[in-house]
Amino acid sequence: MVLSQSGLTVLVTSTRSDSHNWNLVFLQLLIEELGHRVIGLGPCVPDDLLIEECRASRPDLVVMSSVNGHGYRDGLGAIVRLRREPSLATLPVVIGGKLGVTGAADTDAALRLLEAGFTAVFDDGDVDAFREFLARLPRREPATARRNRVTA
Repeated sequence: MVLSQSGLTVLVTSTRSDSHNWNLVFLQLLIEELGHRVIGLGPCVPDDLLIEECRASRPDLVVMSSVNGHGYRDGLGAIVRLRREPSLATLPVVIGGKLGVTGAADTDAALRLLEAGFTAVFDDGDVDAFREFLARLPRREPATARRNRVTA
């Protein structure tokens, strides 16, 4: 598969306590099929590593995924830390999957995550809503145009 140069660079990660991999593989394949590049951090990503990688790779979007039911708690801590970093304050960051242990969508928890700094919340893995969100994000200009502008 040839990826478009105008696709986004998307950093995909789990939360610090989530050791699941299959959701991350699914997300990577989905995002790549939609024409974007993926940087995968894997499971059990500490907040410090997430922040360090965001600074280093400068992704267009961060996607946090959780299936262990602790996405709300872990995501809240991660977004608060990430938003304290001036260079990452406006970086689009979304979270999705199983965000609570009850198994039911929690509108209040989703609102608290948005208030804390998430750009979007996809409780219980709403893949269609996630696809729509990705389709609305602005695309990068092609790499050749960026290089030409820098060297001109």
